Amino acid sequence: MTAFAPPPPATAPTQAVVQAPGQGPMRWQPRPAQPQWEAALQAQGAHPLLARLWAARGVKHTDEVAASLKNLLNPNTLLGMGEASQALAQALLQGQRIVVVGDYDCDGATATAVAVRGLRMLLAALGKSEAVQVEQVQFVIPNRFEYGYGLSPDIVDLAHRTLRPDLLVTVDNGIASVEGVAHANSLGLRVVVTDHHLPGPALPAALAIVNPNQVGCTFASKSMAGVGVMFYVLLGVRAWLREQGYFAAAQQPRLDALLDLVALGTVADVVRLDANNRLLVEQGLQRIRTGLAKPGVLALFYEAGRDPRKASAADLGFMVGPRLNAAGRLADMAVGVRALITNDAVQAAQLAAELASMNETRKQLEAEMRREAMTHLENLALEGDLPMGLVVHHPSWHQGVIGIVASRIKDRYHRPVLALANGDEGWLKGSGRSVPGVHLRDVLDWVCKHLPAGAMPKFGGHAMAAGLTLRADALQAFTQAFAQGVQVLAGGMALTPVLEHDGSLPVGYATAQVADLLLTQVWGQGFPAPVFVDEFQVLSHRLLKDQHSKWVLRREGQTFTALRWGHVQALPATVRLAYRLERDTFNGNDAVQLVVEGVEENP
Repeated sequence: MTAFAPPPPATAPTQAVVQAPGQGPMRWQPRPAQPQWEAALQAQGAHPLLARLWAARGVKHTDEVAASLKNLLNPNTLLGMGEASQALAQALLQGQRIVVVGDYDCDGATATAVAVRGLRMLLAALGKSEAVQVEQVQFVIPNRFEYGYGLSPDIVDLAHRTLRPDLLVTVDNGIASVEGVAHANSLGLRVVVTDHHLPGPALPAALAIVNPNQVGCTFASKSMAGVGVMFYVLLGVRAWLREQGYFAAAQQPRLDALLDLVALGTVADVVRLDANNRLLVEQGLQRIRTGLAKPGVLALFYEAGRDPRKASAADLGFMVGPRLNAAGRLADMAVGVRALITNDAVQAAQLAAELASMNETRKQLEAEMRREAMTHLENLALEGDLPMGLVVHHPSWHQGVIGIVASRIKDRYHRPVLALANGDEGWLKGSGRSVPGVHLRDVLDWVCKHLPAGAMPKFGGHAMAAGLTLRADALQAFTQAFAQGVQVLAGGMALTPVLEHDGSLPVGYATAQVADLLLTQVWGQGFPAPVFVDEFQVLSHRLLKDQHSKWVLRREGQTFTALRWGHVQALPATVRLAYRLERDTFNGNDAVQLVVEGVEENP
């Protein structure tokens, strides 16, 4: 697969300890080499560098990274698929009105768009007009500030009053909506739940539940995002209709046309990119790169200043996803869904511009909130060591942005963080982020048991992210209990940040060609992008906008440009760097550059 001979193999990487500002020592840890798997992958035709990187991430066969749709896991192994498929198919056939109930984040928005588009595509295949398609399949997204998350009784009432549904379909929510489903049932509405979150002690009494994480489900991928679950349900509905003779395989709707949306929601929700998720994302990226994406997705790329022909998973996660998320954080995610379901390129561009404006507002809010939080923590640090679990609050903070602020502080101090904003009178809303080794929902469970009864009536989430409702007069007690809970559940260990890397990059591979090769791969949560470690001579250093650093470096006779965002410190004459390889296209350049992730100064 390569047109040039591979360089000699890299020497075995060593561990290193560096200083990360504000975090204490950061440990550099090489990913373990897997020479047998690496050799097997090369024998199967994999590029030598990719074989090394894939093997270090647990890949043993090229089938695990193949992007063919024939490798998708079987939809029939999802528990509840038969019941859900039949219920939805019969609703389509009988002219019943279906209302999709989504969530206000990127996964929820894309899952809603996939459900609406997919069900309307099936109606079109059944001979229904566009007007009937629009009338029969509609959606509602809860406004996070009025209704909160999920299929609540209030959302059921809203849908029942305004849209008059026969069948409700939840996407990216519903597994915990016991009361909402019961209320829908009392109104004579049927409910199909599609979700991916962990179930609670009781399941809702829905007509069908499709969730790979429910007890008894044998579906091999437990990491699918909500949008992926809904895509699979559509595959099941199509199969049911085909098997009942409503259309032949050659005439069935091409649901793979929805994979650009599936890819966006999967990456943006930061689920683990196992083999099945990587396949979904790669297929979606191929559609984007070849100009087959939805008008709204293309418009979001253009608003972000990215070329969809060179789309990467990083573009979805860091450029496109945040623009879509901004609607749910600040206003109404229905704007985002409309951008994803429209077929009108002009309307898509207008909605994408509206989303981009919201995102700019979100960034301004976030910057001010982060500054206030950092000032508080720096003052706290002057008084002594910061606790292992951090709590920050300000009465003026925006509820929709506190999760991002918690994430930024977590990255800065490498410890679990809860950010809180004022909610209803006498109450606070909190959003938290954690670090590997500390299960955030378990910490909140511990805290709840150590607070006065009723102080924290609602909390939920998973290992790395969680949310809660807290009585305002319990803030001080909560702050102390949260720090204690992190200490207890972390076992008293120091929370040391770890930078995992892939060892040395043979200098013959430090090329624009290899940078492009790496760009085409699907990297993300659970399948991290490669980071290399090598020693360089520093030839020059200058600042960019007084905030970032740009260096000219030399290694083994080859000269490189290197960037480090958010750092202005100079380097010694010889330095060891952890870096990513990127293509430099600024101002028409066509070369390789290094993006520095960490610095270790030689003694």
